[in-house]
Amino acid sequence: MIFMVAAPMMTVGVPLDLPQTKAAPLNQDSKPITLSIRQTGQVFLGEDELTDDTIVAKLSSAAKDGFEERVFVRGDKRVDYGRVAQVMAIVTGGGFKKVALVTEPDQR
Repeated sequence: MIFMVAAPMMTVGVPLDLPQTKAAPLNQDSKPITLSIRQTGQVFLGEDELTDDTIVAKLSSAAKDGFEERVFVRGDKRVDYGRVAQVMAIVTGGGFKKVALVTEPDQR
């Protein structure tokens, strides 16, 4: 299952220009694992760049709750939609069930 959440003041990993939506604000009680996708399609866990082949392994080693760990995907609003879908497919195909897209709150 994939959710979209707004993340006010969420600063994780590399700086991105996130898309704006009216999604519900993020529950920040527990800290999820966050992947960032730059406009160029590069994927980062924190500030560490990952290749597609290492995404699941790095997530698995960072996950305290195993495949039940929440994984947030932050994609720059200029990144190709297909690339975001590809990364999310890698994550969910690797067994992670709680995956969400992160956006900025709509300022309109």
